[in-house]
Amino acid sequence: MTAYAIAHLQEAAPHPETAEYMERITDTMTPYGGRFLVHGTQHEVKEGSWPGHVVVIGFPSLDRARAWWDSAAYQEIAPLRSRHIEGDIILIPGVADGYDPTTTAQAIREARPAQ
Repeated sequence: MTAYAIAHLQEAAPHPETAEYMERITDTMTPYGGRFLVHGTQHEVKEGSWPGHVVVIGFPSLDRARAWWDSAAYQEIAPLRSRHIEGDIILIPGVADGYDPTTTAQAIREARPAQ
């Protein structure tokens, strides 16, 4: 099942280390089947606030996403970003083909205390 690395990164001043990070990151993802799905684009906020930038990287599985994150190659370049850009980053599995949200809705209804 597809998995994603999702980053919500805050605005930051341009820095040579962040440019180096961007130049090197693709080579760290390729062995794990990772590819950018969202990067360097403007987002449109519909509710709440979402300052900064969004990055989404797709991987063939959560195991592959974890292996990329933990890899020596990625860990070597991660400080080039983290020293200059604050943010939140998660790894998350996608849903299976044919996912039906009504199943989740039913579980919510069943978990609610009887009234």
